[in-house]
Amino acid sequence: MDLWTYTLQLPHDARAVRIARLTLRTVLTTHGLGELLDPTELLTSELVTNAYRHSSGPSLLRVRSMANRLRIGVWDTNPTIPPPFANGTLPVPEPDSEQGRGLMLVRRWADNYGGYEMGEELGGRRGKLLWFEILRRDAFDMAA
Repeated sequence: MDLWTYTLQLPHDARAVRIARLTLRTVLTTHGLGELLDPTELLTSELVTNAYRHSSGPSLLRVRSMANRLRIGVWDTNPTIPPPFANGTLPVPEPDSEQGRGLMLVRRWADNYGGYEMGEELGGRRGKLLWFEILRRDAFDMAA
């Protein structure tokens, strides 16, 4: 089983979400993980959108293949960790609201997720890293 990592720096630009999705699609397809594409692409879009809306600088996307799972992390310049990543409860958005559901999707569809504040780790730039994991189905097929 291949273990690999890809990192992409994204500018603070609304088009970064599309760039992240296209890059993710290329990486997963190239590595034969197309079955993970739909949930991974959706949740990655939500984290990159969150980074764009709630920070003022660039962000980083990291895609990492691990033993039995895929981990996606998004770093941005805002150190505030939103619920549910900070073990808080998510406020329920108003029915007609156009925002506020993205992190609910991560909580619902990710097999695992988390977040932590970053200090001086990235060249003196503060911020946070939010991540989620999707289990690889082929790992279960091999164990059976």
